[in-house]
Amino acid sequence: MGSATFPTVNKCDSIGREKHTVVADMDGTLLIGRSSFPYFALVAFEAGGVLRLLFYVLASPIAAILYYFISESAGIQVLVFASMAGMKVSSIESVARAVLPKFYASDVHPETWRVFSSCGRRCVLTANPRVMVEPFLKEFLGADMVLGTEIASYMGRATGLVGKPGILVGMKKAEALKKAFGEDKPDVGLGDRHTDAPFMALCKEGYIVLPKSNVKAVQTEKLPKPIIFHDGRLVQKPTPLIALLTILWIPIAFPLACLRIAAGALLPMHIVYHAFWALGVRVIVKGTPPPQVTKSNPNPSPNPYPNYNDNSSGVLFICSHRTLLDPIFLSAALRRPIPAVTYSVSRLSELISPIKTVRLSRDRATDAAMIKKLLQEGDLAICPEGTTCREPFLLRFSALFAELTDELVPVAMVNRMSMFHGTTARGWKGMDPFYFFMNPSPTYEVTFLNKLPKELTCGSGNSSHDVANYIQRVIASTLSYECTGFTRKDKYRALAGNDGVVVEKSHVLKANKVMGC
Repeated sequence: MGSATFPTVNKCDSIGREKHTVVADMDGTLLIGRSSFPYFALVAFEAGGVLRLLFYVLASPIAAILYYFISESAGIQVLVFASMAGMKVSSIESVARAVLPKFYASDVHPETWRVFSSCGRRCVLTANPRVMVEPFLKEFLGADMVLGTEIASYMGRATGLVGKPGILVGMKKAEALKKAFGEDKPDVGLGDRHTDAPFMALCKEGYIVLPKSNVKAVQTEKLPKPIIFHDGRLVQKPTPLIALLTILWIPIAFPLACLRIAAGALLPMHIVYHAFWALGVRVIVKGTPPPQVTKSNPNPSPNPYPNYNDNSSGVLFICSHRTLLDPIFLSAALRRPIPAVTYSVSRLSELISPIKTVRLSRDRATDAAMIKKLLQEGDLAICPEGTTCREPFLLRFSALFAELTDELVPVAMVNRMSMFHGTTARGWKGMDPFYFFMNPSPTYEVTFLNKLPKELTCGSGNSSHDVANYIQRVIASTLSYECTGFTRKDKYRALAGNDGVVVEKSHVLKANKVMGC
């Protein structure tokens, strides 16, 4: 039975299907894109690195020839082998859970989703490896069942081959459907190509999704669950061209990143701002930065902030947290180094950082005493979210900072990267600054907001939680972000399967030179 036998999906009624079962293909059906190349490329790069991505790109022409001219299943087998052979299955699962959902969610087909979401029971039948697609389909699209190709493994590593019954294409899809449903016929079958016809014919109704170039993906906020946390280094979906450009750019980007980091670490902070601009790093400053207040100079003059403190306490900058580099760019914007507090950071970042920070112990009383002491010496920066978030959301603000001083200046931090993310939950954090500076022209926007009025601080009887929530809302409003109650633990449980707590060998608190907070 050919695809021309089936009506198009726009003719499928989506009303009254709460008790119906739908079975949909993935690439070209549930997703707009008909090629799975970008998603295998993400697995190759995020789990195997740039050399694995290079091998994958070199093998892709062979896969294309096999796919289009010889055998669809043979072409997919090459992609599986090139992207996964020798990798830990746990690493593939980690990429599928933390990286792929962001890219899948931005490509959901609107007409297919209209029908798929209207049905009470949802099944996806795909030639893609089940390990790649199942986390996204079940968690973010509400799929009840995922039937996909099973990868073969040995001692916890993928062999690059597939298990029985092989790549789910053509009649093998139909056989998998029969095995899963038995004599019960699904109500609706959705596919996009002639090899989907065998399984669609087993459904009571079958609809074809025709390829169209002007289809706009479903807005992610309309999906059952928003993408708040995601990981991975690549900003853009790695199409063949983007993947090739990424491979060619990295040998240039890494030396450039080293040069930019050296400029930030070795030059005086009042020069760093101009050095960054000369090296293609854009630092945009908005608002009016407050004057410097130090122990030896408690009353700076002239003072454009007449309501600022006239005592020896420094200003506490309350920053939204985008990358570990937030305090560096805050310092660059102010043209002077601002100490920052942090819980943990890599040793490499300690070596290359131009600013001083203090490691906190997560003991509330000890940390409060340390922060108060630092504020007596001058200004200080803190990121009360406790971890970074890439999406337009602010995580819950820890309220400790509000109890320690009334000299609070909210700072809205936002950055823009075109190739690489400068944060990671799964990988080595020591590479975070390098990846950020490997972007062709990374941008940081630092917006200084008004100092918190005295009547809104804890000194006027407000609770620390009320103060923290108010500052969160002010920063979120400035950035057009959404406030959430999620915490560091929520992020790391979602992306890395742990609480994100680094166990220190020593709990001695002392000043260190580290990168960020």
